Order: sequence, then C-alpha cells, then structure tokens
Amino acid sequence: MSLTELLFALLLVLIMGGVAAAVALVAGVARRSDAQARELADLRGALAAAGQGHDSSAADVRERLIATQSAFEAMRAALASRERVDDEARQSLRKLEAVIAGSSTRGVAGENILEEALRHLPPEMVVRNHHVRGKVVEFAIRMPGGKVMPIDSKWPSSSALAELAEAACPPERQVVLAQQAEREVEKRVREVAQYIDPNTTTPWALASVPDAAYMVCRHAFAEAHRQHVIIVGYSMTMPYLLALYQMHLQFGRTVDLDNLQAALMDIDRQLTALDDALENRLEKAVKMLSNVFDDGKRITSRIRGSVHGIQTSEHLASSPLRGQVPDGEADRGRGAQHSLLLLEAEEPQSAAAGRP
Repeated sequence: MSLTELLFALLLVLIMGGVAAAVALVAGVARRSDAQARELADLRGALAAAGQGHDSSAADVRERLIATQSAFEAMRAALASRERVDDEARQSLRKLEAVIAGSSTRGVAGENILEEALRHLPPEMVVRNHHVRGKVVEFAIRMPGGKVMPIDSKWPSSSALAELAEAACPPERQVVLAQQAEREVEKRVREVAQYIDPNTTTPWALASVPDAAYMVCRHAFAEAHRQHVIIVGYSMTMPYLLALYQMHLQFGRTVDLDNLQAALMDIDRQLTALDDALENRLEKAVKMLSNVFDDGKRITSRIRGSVHGIQTSEHLASSPLRGQVPDGEADRGRGAQHSLLLLEAEEPQSAAAGRP
C-alpha cells in the first residue's frame, strides 16, 4: 500500500470519527433540548396552575371586600338612621321638657325618678309624705333608733342646664350659666334644710337633684354642708342612702348623744337667728335709747346747775355777812360755782363721746 492510500485511509477514519462525534453531540443536544422542553412544559403547567389559584384567591378576596363594603354601607345607613331617630327623640324630649318646665309636673317627674330609686329598699324603711314642723317632705328613710332622714327631690331651672349641654355654647357663657344653676341649687338646699327637726329627724337631710345640676355645683356643696344638707344626683341617690344607713348603723351614737347633738344644732341655729335679730333690730333701738339717755343727763345737769345757782343766790342774799363780803368776791364765788356746774354737765357728753 502506498503512502497516499495510507494517508487517505487515515483521513477517512478521522472523518468518520468526527462524524460519529458530531452525531453523538447532536444526539446529546437533542436529549437536553427534549429535557429542557419537558421542564419548560412542566414549569408552564405549574405557572398556569398557580395563575389559576391566584386568580381564584384574588376573586375570593374581591368577593369578601365587596361583601365587607356592602356590610359597611349597611352599617353606615343604619347609623345614619339611628342618628336621625336619636335627634328626633332628643328634640321630642326637649319639647316635653319645655312643656313641663316651670310647672308642678316637673316636680312630679323628679318624685317619680326618686320613687324608682327607692323602690328597691324594704317597704318598712321608706316613709312617704312625712310631716316635719308643719311641712311635708316627699320621702324619708327610717334610721336605727326611730328617727328618719328626710329626702327631697329638687329640680332647678332647666333652661340653663339645656343651654349648657349645647356644644356651641362659648366658655364665658358656660361660666355664667353654671353660676346661675348653682345659685338655684343653693336656693333649693335652703328649702330642704327646713325639714330637719332635732326631735324626729337625723341632723342632716338629703337633696336629690338632676345629674346635670350636680355636675355644675362647686360652692353649693359647702353651703349645703353649713345647712346640714347633702347634695346628690339622681343616679347616686341609692349608693349614698345605703352608705349613710350602714355608717349610722355601725358607728351610730347613743340616743342621748344624738339628742344632745341635735339640740346643740338647734341651739346654734336659734342663736344665729337671735344674733341676726339683735343686729338688725335691737341695735338701732339701743342706740336711740342711749342718745335719749345722754340728752336726759345733759338736761338734768343743766336743771341741777340752775337750781344750785338759785340756791347760792338765795344763800348769799340771806347771809348776815352780806355787807362784809365785797361784791367782786361774791361774783367770783358765783362764777366758780357756775364753772363747776358746767363741768358737771359736760361729763355725760364726754362719756357719750367715748362710748362706741
């Protein structure tokens, strides 16, 4: 075999090996392409499934949001309707209050509120229309020992309270209205203080007022304390009653000491009234009597001086030594006597000037 044939055979072998390698490479690439195609198909299927799930979840969330929005709109409509109903009820209540304001019906309404609060107590504890010093108190609580505690419902003027409840009321106006309502409460407190009788009632009484009036009270509590009256709101009447009853039951004094305390309170009240009477009535009368007394003293002193002057003149006229006494000496004696009488007459005036 020649060299050329050998080279051709070798080249042919190389070509066949290259073709075989190329075929193997193409087959590998084809297999990888098929695997990648399958993976891509699987991924596409997974993405499609995930997209369907996401679409279903989004649709579910969208439906829930729509349902929530519908419920919220329904709730808003219900609240708006309820607000209209509340406004109508508030207006009706104000009209009703305006109708009963200033009449006896308002007091009856307060009595009904107090009656509703007291109906939970045992019947034997509550006394209705109790007579105290010729007056009738609406309710009274029978305390241990036989005495009763007066309770009266007082409804002050509602115009000031209604104006205070308005949101558009300026602060300066609120202060004026609060003072007006508090003065009305103090006036009612003085009325309740008349129901205290040391012989038949406790040393204190209870004044039940609307909660709105109770909230504006500041100085009225101190004034009520001086009058031996406790101010409470309608909503706090029952807790105050139970607390006072329990304290009286647990820490109550003996009957004699209770009577002594009540008598001392009555004495203090009577002394205050007597002091006012003395200051307003007797002081002027005493001053007038003092002035009349001073005027009388001055007049009597002048009369006494005139009498002494007459007596001195008569004595000198009837004296046997009249001729022996010089006229100048006699005049000086009469002048000295007259000066003494004038000093004696001026003494009451000095005493009156030094008197307060």
